[in-house]
Amino acid sequence: MEVINCRNVNDGFIKALDKIEMEHIVLESRAGEVMEFPTPVTTVYKNPTERVLFEELRDANPFFHFMESLWMLAGRNDLAYVEQYNKRMREYSDDGVELHGAYGYRWIKHFDFDQVSSIIKRLKADPNDRRSVLQMWDPRVDLNRKNAKDVPCNTAIYFKVRNGQLNMTVSNRSNDVIWGTFGANVVHMSILQEYVARALGVRVGTYNQVSDSFHVYTEIFIKMWKKLAEDDAFDFYAMRHYTNPYENKALSPYRLMNVEKEVWDKDLDKFLKREPLGNKKFNDSFFTKVACPLQDAWFLYKQKDYEFALSEVQGCASGDWATAGFEWINRRVKS
Repeated sequence: MEVINCRNVNDGFIKALDKIEMEHIVLESRAGEVMEFPTPVTTVYKNPTERVLFEELRDANPFFHFMESLWMLAGRNDLAYVEQYNKRMREYSDDGVELHGAYGYRWIKHFDFDQVSSIIKRLKADPNDRRSVLQMWDPRVDLNRKNAKDVPCNTAIYFKVRNGQLNMTVSNRSNDVIWGTFGANVVHMSILQEYVARALGVRVGTYNQVSDSFHVYTEIFIKMWKKLAEDDAFDFYAMRHYTNPYENKALSPYRLMNVEKEVWDKDLDKFLKREPLGNKKFNDSFFTKVACPLQDAWFLYKQKDYEFALSEVQGCASGDWATAGFEWINRRVKS
């Protein structure tokens, strides 16, 4: 098994592309040709709360990844909420109403009980516990599901507390490096990890992502590689192997949970019902200072009020999300 050791998503992304370009096999898949690393790959994130990918070539939508993660923590599977931030989500819904493989719903409701709360309770009772396993794959409804648009790629999560920090290992059956591993997955899972850690009152530890099929879609990879060549790929790699956006202290993440879990959960429910530019009164400053400015900036952007959207996103107290949001909107304004 190959292991990618990285500080965070930014250097992990570059190292992963480098490995696949150097060594891969070519396979056909239901969604097109892929370049797959020959063995499973484990990505080890030393600082998983540094979760925002700044790479312009990937052009990750920070508003979508952020809001989808909160939607997951609420245990939801409705298409309507996430479709506000990414219209393509409809392509993954079998009925145009729900998402069959929605992770948050699997975490909290699918198996008829809240796995996340149960795991927090177990680890509070016994920090040395080794049975804190969160299940996402349900063979009853996933294994023989024909022509399904959406079944879980991430299948199980293992939590353990060691040396006063919460370590997490995620197992994944099929990981698209560009869109999944270093795009959506790292945000979703690291936010879940921080949520559980804060509820336990321990530090956020390492995050291990074990990917059985670690691949890129050939067409997407070639387009990206051509762009690298245009920008001088050698300089691109030399620069990013030795610098990391998070070395800039202005990009430091904002703490996810600053109140008791039960209070935070109520704030989350209230936030997901909030109208853009509406009430900003929440118990946890995370919602007031981070979530609300991001939601409002997105709304203003969709209204084509670009000047105010850029101003609003700069008011986000989490430097990483603020910067990524500003750059993402600004690229579209300039184009």
